[in-house]
Amino acid sequence: MNRILTHEQIQHIAKRIAYQIYETNVDEKEIIIAGINGGGMSFAKKIAAILKKITEADIILCKMDMDKKNPLKSGVSTSMNEKDYTNKSIVLVDDVLNSGTTLIYGTHHFLKTPIKQLKTAVLVNRNHKKYPIKADFKGISLSTSLNEHIKVVFEPNNDAVYLE
Repeated sequence: MNRILTHEQIQHIAKRIAYQIYETNVDEKEIIIAGINGGGMSFAKKIAAILKKITEADIILCKMDMDKKNPLKSGVSTSMNEKDYTNKSIVLVDDVLNSGTTLIYGTHHFLKTPIKQLKTAVLVNRNHKKYPIKADFKGISLSTSLNEHIKVVFEPNNDAVYLE
């Protein structure tokens, strides 16, 4: 395993992305940070914590659940009711953008409701998309081979990203 991001680098990336989200939503009274279950939710919590320090907007953390291998079969659900994110600004967060499957199904879920704005944020963008989806805010972009694997570890004071 090859470490490609250290704990400090991940903290710096989370801070940068939080500021980018703030700049995009400077006039909003409420910003919803929707983390995709697993690593996406862990990264969303980091971003939300920073946003709470730099903006007076209400930062609402939302958990999105789906089977990442088969989201069409499992369906997508969130910890918020549809009416709670209607006409709001939403940032959908995941740890790794690989094929785009998770983000495309996540965005589809929110697009069934009238919303003000939807952006996406990822820690690692792998550039192997099979769907027309992009990360609006990204930590790093990697051109990797299909047989390489990105492993993201979120542990207190020891976050890391590895290339396997």
